[in-house]
Amino acid sequence: MLFKHLLLPTDGSKLSETAIFNGIELARQHGAQVTGLYVMPQFHVLTYRVEDVEDTRDEFAKDAETHAQRYLEFIRRTADEARVPCATLAELGDHPHDTICRAARRLGCDLIVMASHGRRGLTGLLIGSETQRVLTHSEVPVLVWR
Repeated sequence: MLFKHLLLPTDGSKLSETAIFNGIELARQHGAQVTGLYVMPQFHVLTYRVEDVEDTRDEFAKDAETHAQRYLEFIRRTADEARVPCATLAELGDHPHDTICRAARRLGCDLIVMASHGRRGLTGLLIGSETQRVLTHSEVPVLVWR
């Protein structure tokens, strides 16, 4: 199968970096392009005094944007070094798996390449796995690096 557009979601972890390296190499071999994606968490607070949390909301957004730029720059730099066309985007989302699946469909990606943290047993059940959720909900094929 020939791939043309790979989506590379990242959470900034070392495992994600490994999946990104491998995804970019796969894209290079197929003459494909990549899009790096970071899903920024949305700010939530339960209060009736919004003015008390405005600074917190701004700091949260600033921190999320800083992380997004750092993680996406890693993807851009790695793709540039491999001479693979690359775009990046940061999107807000409470459910990363849903944001990843929607982005893959919207962008016309034919493969999602992502890492698995390998949580199993009770830990995997309680914490859950965004990768598992993407595998379950995606209409686009998913390649998981462990």
